[in-house]
Amino acid sequence: MTSTTTSTTTSTTDAPARSFLLGLIGTDLSLSRTPPMHEAEGLAQGHPTVYRRIDVLTDRLKERTLEQLLSSALDLGFDGLNITHPFKREVVALLDEIDPVAARLGSVNTVAIRDGRTVGYNTDVTGYARGLSEQLPDVAKRSVVQVGAGGVGNAIAFALAEAGVEQLQIRDVDASRAAELAENLNTATGTSIATGGGTEGVEDAIAAADGVVNATPLGMLSHPGTSFDTSCLTPGHWVSDVVYMPVSTQLLQEARAVGCRTLDGTHMAVYQAVDAFGHFTGLAADAERMRATFQSLG
Repeated sequence: MTSTTTSTTTSTTDAPARSFLLGLIGTDLSLSRTPPMHEAEGLAQGHPTVYRRIDVLTDRLKERTLEQLLSSALDLGFDGLNITHPFKREVVALLDEIDPVAARLGSVNTVAIRDGRTVGYNTDVTGYARGLSEQLPDVAKRSVVQVGAGGVGNAIAFALAEAGVEQLQIRDVDASRAAELAENLNTATGTSIATGGGTEGVEDAIAAADGVVNATPLGMLSHPGTSFDTSCLTPGHWVSDVVYMPVSTQLLQEARAVGCRTLDGTHMAVYQAVDAFGHFTGLAADAERMRATFQSLG
């Protein structure tokens, strides 16, 4: 009786693609376009990506501290977290390492998690700076007025200083908040670039300036209007708005009608995500692809 030996070949398959788990910690996150931008970009590069909204106003999280949320993210294997209101300053003291720009600013909106260590960055600063340099590369920056000193205004002021603005007037309905931001900026930059005050007479200040930035919520669909009377604008001004819903705010429409060069809020919104994706994954994001995702969200 003859026995037959059958030879078998074991097939090998490629290892599964590296996946990423990301999150956003803050309040009132339902309208954020950041999660789908990251998920779409990760998938486009062949890396399944899940991005979770971690809203501390929800019943299951409202009793959790920021430190507890960071600890849970580490335990669960998150690769990175975006940080938004009201935690951008609080998170600084909880991190293992902080990028020099974020350290000088005292504010972090991006936390990369690498080998169990947390590293903080501020991509609001780098995102706004990139949009300004690409869209308005040659505008005069001798004197700029920034209206709004809360939240995102902190990053905008620092980015303007880094971009070479010589004199920055920060105005806010809360004059003390504007003065505090100006003092913090001067300390961080080692200069006397900034002054702060209320909104009284802001139109006169804008009329004498090269450019103006709206860093307030005014112009959003839920907060219509402008943060100053745009009749002070001339064709020689450049105008920037951080609001991106709608893209063409009332301020930008009125500025363009006068003949001003403008910078809309989508550039900062997209580029902060582009920079954050790089920190989270170590991969270079395709900015135009992320912009396309952003725009597809309505």
